[in-house]
Amino acid sequence: MQKKILETINKYKLIQNGEKVVIGVSGGPDSMCLLHALYNISKTTELKFSIIVCHVNHMIRKEAVSDEQYVYDFCKENGIDCFIKRIDVQKFANTNKIGTEEAGRILRYNFFNEILAETNSNKIAIAHNKNDNVETIIMHLLRGTGISGLRGIEPKIENKIIRPIIEIERKDIEKYCKENNLEPRIDKTNFENIYTRNKIRNIVLPYIKEQFNPNIIENISKLSNIIKEEDDFLKKLTQENYKNIVIKENKEKIILNLKKFNTMEKVLQKRIIFYTIFKLMGNTIGIENVHIEDIIKLCTNNIGNKFLTPNKNIKIFVNKGLIEITKTMI
Repeated sequence: MQKKILETINKYKLIQNGEKVVIGVSGGPDSMCLLHALYNISKTTELKFSIIVCHVNHMIRKEAVSDEQYVYDFCKENGIDCFIKRIDVQKFANTNKIGTEEAGRILRYNFFNEILAETNSNKIAIAHNKNDNVETIIMHLLRGTGISGLRGIEPKIENKIIRPIIEIERKDIEKYCKENNLEPRIDKTNFENIYTRNKIRNIVLPYIKEQFNPNIIENISKLSNIIKEEDDFLKKLTQENYKNIVIKENKEKIILNLKKFNTMEKVLQKRIIFYTIFKLMGNTIGIENVHIEDIIKLCTNNIGNKFLTPNKNIKIFVNKGLIEITKTMI
């Protein structure tokens, strides 16, 4: 197991010698496997790095206090620095009118980033595994997704968020925990089929394994890797073509050459529009495929002084051979 995790670390260049890694640890099997494995890798291999543990008590389940104590005791026993924070996730969710899962995710990452800065660390290690990746891909499929949605969970984001056990299956994680007498905490809500992910984990995937393909986790993982390779190529192609048609670029506006844009294949046009909006806004929230289709249609018709507003933050204006994409709220 540790050898396989080290291979993943080297494959994706997740950790470098001398770095300091903040590990998000809930006390469950995934995060305890990650913590135990990284601790041993840092002590027994040529890859030398230090680790710090972060634990967030969401103050939702009765067992949360004992989970917190379990993580604290493990770290104390092994001489690992441990930062713990209690946060009323439900209150935050109600105040911000979002789901408890999303609230928990936001608050956890805020805390991880806070400790990252406070301890002058380099990376934040999260315990997503191969099953999590497959569940995410299926969720994206159910919601309707483009190619990028089939990439699944990335092993590394912006060279800061890393997932060293992303290529390990859950059954192997549970076996590792048993073999190493870790006795991780079990979140009983994972077995409640209230959330979409739990339904996929507890109902959909077991049914597919039993009735269709016992290797579904591995097969979807292979598909995800193929898509990542092809999507990376298309991203590179998009950036190259963007450079060829961009006329002006600043914080408020990006102007593209309409004539050159209209000579491109539609798949590139779509990606360039998404890429341009992301470059200008920092995200593409609220921009859906139907908006991109309307923008391309506007560009193709090329009728002067026409514009679209896909959302309240952005305006696309086509006139005199130019595509102007402008922020409307700065």
